[in-house]
Amino acid sequence: MHLTLSSSLPQNGNRLDRTNRRADALMEEDVARSDAFDEDRDGEQYDRSERAALRRVAGLSTELEDVTEVEYRQLRLERVVLVGVWTSGTVTDAENSLAELAALAETAGAMVLDGVVQRRDKPDAATYIGSGKAAELRDIVLETGADTVICDGELTPGQLIHLEDVVKVKVVDRTALILDIFAQHAKSREGKAQVALAQMTYMLPRLRGWGQSLSRQMGGGGSGSAGGGMATRGPGETKIETDRRRIREKMAKMRREIAEMKTGREIQRQDRRRHRVPSVAIAGYTNAGKSSLLNRLTGAGVLVENALFATLDPTVRKAETPSGRAYTLADTVGFVRHLPHHLVEAFRSTMEEVAEADLILHVVDGSHPAPEEQLASVREVVGDVGAAEVPEIVVVNKADAADPLVLQRLLRTEKHALLVSARTGQGIEDLRALIDSELPRPSVELEVLLPYTEGKLVSRVHSQGEVLSEEHTDSGTLLKARVHEELAAVLRRFQPVA
Repeated sequence: MHLTLSSSLPQNGNRLDRTNRRADALMEEDVARSDAFDEDRDGEQYDRSERAALRRVAGLSTELEDVTEVEYRQLRLERVVLVGVWTSGTVTDAENSLAELAALAETAGAMVLDGVVQRRDKPDAATYIGSGKAAELRDIVLETGADTVICDGELTPGQLIHLEDVVKVKVVDRTALILDIFAQHAKSREGKAQVALAQMTYMLPRLRGWGQSLSRQMGGGGSGSAGGGMATRGPGETKIETDRRRIREKMAKMRREIAEMKTGREIQRQDRRRHRVPSVAIAGYTNAGKSSLLNRLTGAGVLVENALFATLDPTVRKAETPSGRAYTLADTVGFVRHLPHHLVEAFRSTMEEVAEADLILHVVDGSHPAPEEQLASVREVVGDVGAAEVPEIVVVNKADAADPLVLQRLLRTEKHALLVSARTGQGIEDLRALIDSELPRPSVELEVLLPYTEGKLVSRVHSQGEVLSEEHTDSGTLLKARVHEELAAVLRRFQPVA
C-alpha cells in the first residue's frame, strides 16, 4: 500500500523531516491542547472510566495462518492498526465504521492487525485521541509489530505530526487512504487526472518545511546586477512557497485537461438527447453490486470485484426495456461514508452522468449491517452533484444473502424499492418492468403507414419511440406508436387518410 502522496518535490531524511515538520507545525499553527471534555457541557455525560477507555474492536485482524504466506505478504503489504474516535451513536455504529475502515485498508493492500475505538466528545485538537491514549496506542503498535496507524477521520496537519511523534510510525488518515485506493484503481486518462487533482488538493495544506527548506530564494536585482552581490537582496520566495506554487500550477493544468475531457463526454450526451434516448444511471455505495447489476441488465461484461472502488471510470451501455424501448445504462463510481469533499469535486464531471439521467437506480447492499446509513450517504453526494430531483428506484441487492428482517425494514421505509440479487437473477425481470414504467414516455401517439422504402424511418420509430402495434400490409408497415414531437412532425405525412 503506497499511502504517501508522491510528488517530484525533494524530501529530507526521516529524522530531519520529522523535526522539520514539528517545528513548522508549531510555527504555523498554535495547536490548542485542550481537554476533550468540558465538565460543564450540556447533554449526555459519559462515565469517566467509560469515556477514557480504548475499546478493542474484535474481528478486524486479517493476519494469515499459513507462515509461508504470511512471510510472502509481509514483503508486499503494510501492517496496520486502526483507530477511531466514537463521538455519537451506539457501540455498533462505531464498530461498523471501523470495520468499513478495515475493508478500505485491505482494498489498499494492507494487513489489518488490530483496531481500537475511543469514546470522546470530540477528537483531540493535538493528537486526535489525546496524549495519554496516543501513548497506549504506541504500546499496541509495539505489541503487534505494525508499521502504520490509520485514523478513521480526516486529520489536520498538526494532528498527523503530533500523533506520529508519539507512536513513532507512519500515520495515515481516512482521506489519504481513500485517495490511495482511487490512485490504484484509476485506469482511464480522465480518472487518473481526477485522482491526481484530488491528491494535490489534499497535499497542498500539508506541505511542511524548516531550516533550508524555508530559506529565501534570491530576490529580484536592480539594473547592473550580474548574479549576486549588491542589488540581489530581497525577500524572494521560500522553498515551501515554491513547492506550493508548483503544485497550484499543476492543479490548474489538471483542471484544464479535465474540462477538455468533459467537453467530449458532453457531446456524447447531447447526441443521445438529440436521438431521444432515455438514460438510467446506477448509483450506490461502494461494493453494493452496481457493476454486477449492469452486467445482468445489459450483458456488458464489466469487471466485477468484491472490492471497494473497483469501478472508477463511468461505463455506459445500451439496454432495452421489455416493451422494446432503447435506453442507456451508466455505471458510476461508488460512494462511501464521509467521501472527501475535494474527491467529489474532482469527480464531479464523471458524476454528471447521474445528474443528467432520467432515472437513478440507487443500489444498496441488503446484506450490510446498516443499509440505511449507506442510503443516506449516497443521497448526500447525489444532492451535491445536483441530482436530488431525478426520480429514483431503490434496488436492494444481495437479497439472497440478506437478513429477512432487514429487508422488511427497508421495504417499509423505502416505498419505491425492489429486492433483487444480481448474482442469482432474482427480481431482475421485475426491475426491467419497473424501469420501463418509470422512464419518460413520448408524448405524441399516432398511427402511420410507412412504405417499405422507408425502412430507416421504421427503425427510428423503434429506437426513439414506443411501438404499440406493428402490422405488415400490401402498402407498407402500419405502425401505431408513441413518439416525440420532433419525430411526429416527420411521420405525420404518412398518416392514413380517414
